[in-house]
Amino acid sequence: LRMLADASYIERDTDSLRYRIGWHVFALASRAADRQLLIAAAPLLRRLAAHDLGERIHLTVLKGAEVLTVLTEAPAHSVQSVAWAGRLVPAHNTSSGRSLIIDLERDDLARLFAGVTFQVGGPNAPRDVDELYERILVARRAGYAIVDEEFEPGLVAASAPVRGFRGDVVAALNVSGPKFRLGARLPFAGQAVKAAADDLSTQLGWDARRRGDRGTVLQEYPA
Repeated sequence: LRMLADASYIERDTDSLRYRIGWHVFALASRAADRQLLIAAAPLLRRLAAHDLGERIHLTVLKGAEVLTVLTEAPAHSVQSVAWAGRLVPAHNTSSGRSLIIDLERDDLARLFAGVTFQVGGPNAPRDVDELYERILVARRAGYAIVDEEFEPGLVAASAPVRGFRGDVVAALNVSGPKFRLGARLPFAGQAVKAAADDLSTQLGWDARRRGDRGTVLQEYPA
């Protein structure tokens, strides 16, 4: 135990003299979770793209007020949405961004998007933080987010949050495509990506039975 404590794998409480997990274990677990996320997500993306939805599927993470696509899968179509793997896009007018910030309250949004220019992109992009928050509330109630020509004209998308074992949003799954092909199927697409995102969340250790309606952790996992 002393050797593990010296290496920061465990810590000893000075009052009770009991041992608990140290910061080094959590750092290792964080890196392992990133790898587990990518490995577990890949077959889900392939299934959604090839069979369930037949459209381009993305796995994204939040980087400040922007969204980074870390994994993408595309079906065989002559007309497809642009592949954004490795590129940053705004969080306020994309479905993936909406899922990644789905737990934030209005004041949190104001801080996150301070200095961000709204009313850019598609014709239906939110005009300000208040309008964005109203759309987040809609997504929160449904469990998935839908955008219709917010990022660019003619593009629609649906997404759902992926949660880690602590219940926080760690990524988002989203499907996007041209409105003429995907628009009428958006509610079905939202439900499909939500089911896949919930599946991925479960693989990462998330347990929906231990959570509130809006994602508040009701009980921490024991150390």
